[in-house]
Amino acid sequence: MTAKYTLPSAANPANAWRMAAIALLAVRFVQGWIYWGGGTRRFIYGPQKLDPAGHWMAYKFQTAMPGALLGTDHLISYMLHHFTLLYIGVIVFSAIEMIAGFMLIAGLLTRLAAIASIGLSAVLMLLFGWQGATCIDEWTMASANFAMGITLFLAGSGAYSLDNYLLRRNPAFGERAWFQWLGGSLPLPLSERTFKRLGLVLFWITVAWVVGTYSYYRGSVITPFHGGPVSPSKHHLSLSNAVILKDGSLRFQAYLDAGTPAEPSHILRIELQQTQDGRIVGTWNTKTLSNLPKKSFQNDYPYQQFTAHHFGIVAGVGAKAIITLPPINTAPLAAGPYVLRVTSVNDHVWTVPVKTVP
Repeated sequence: MTAKYTLPSAANPANAWRMAAIALLAVRFVQGWIYWGGGTRRFIYGPQKLDPAGHWMAYKFQTAMPGALLGTDHLISYMLHHFTLLYIGVIVFSAIEMIAGFMLIAGLLTRLAAIASIGLSAVLMLLFGWQGATCIDEWTMASANFAMGITLFLAGSGAYSLDNYLLRRNPAFGERAWFQWLGGSLPLPLSERTFKRLGLVLFWITVAWVVGTYSYYRGSVITPFHGGPVSPSKHHLSLSNAVILKDGSLRFQAYLDAGTPAEPSHILRIELQQTQDGRIVGTWNTKTLSNLPKKSFQNDYPYQQFTAHHFGIVAGVGAKAIITLPPINTAPLAAGPYVLRVTSVNDHVWTVPVKTVP
């Protein structure tokens, strides 16, 4: 006669819960280590990342601006213009990373730390999810962390954790709602039916959030694959407000609104072209651009900027500036209209119509 198999949860629910916690131990550690590593790199191992006098975190935040979602690009821009708010934001974000990471590794108030990791992951997906030279690397890591945070919030840390230690030292914690919801050594104080509903709600939120952002960045869900509204690999310049001034100089606004933040973009040549016959009536070559004075660049932000360089004009992703070019010659220009042609080191050309000041 064959013995009937009984699921462990039916025989001993507490034991089944602990087995699940042991199974998730590696997930808890890795999730914690990711955020612990991010925070400690700035506070302990690479403090220059928090030093405003150097190449600190503000530069990285600015590179996220071109592709940030749900209005967070405007939030970044506002913070970049308000140093105190920006510095506080960088410190708080880094501190939450480090503290939440430690709490997950140690299993201390595990569900609270998991909630923090979910929030961090969502913010990273909004800000940096579009970046990645070969694939959307930032989105991939953050979306995986988002799901891991959801899982750890539901499951807690019922094995090898400080939550367990605290409960053993003070069993009264087990009767307190704050410890049941924020700790991790006990199941959530919900009926099986309510827990199932909560788990399914969080699952569908995860599906909608992850699939929705992936579809926006890369398609391949209900639309064909695409490179994304903002390219993470190919630099792009948005040009506007080009005008020839009374003294013959030319002013325009440039915004490097796409491309990899790992490498700057170089402008090697700028030309003024007559629209009617396509004739080039003026050229600012690499040598001229390399010798532009600092006053020729009115940068919007003090971090990623347009500047003169050995090979023309150089800029990092997120840089935005009003650039003024010297007069091309002393003779008055013929009647327009004109178009400005800006050529990069990769031979990419961007154009913008030019107005003239009467």
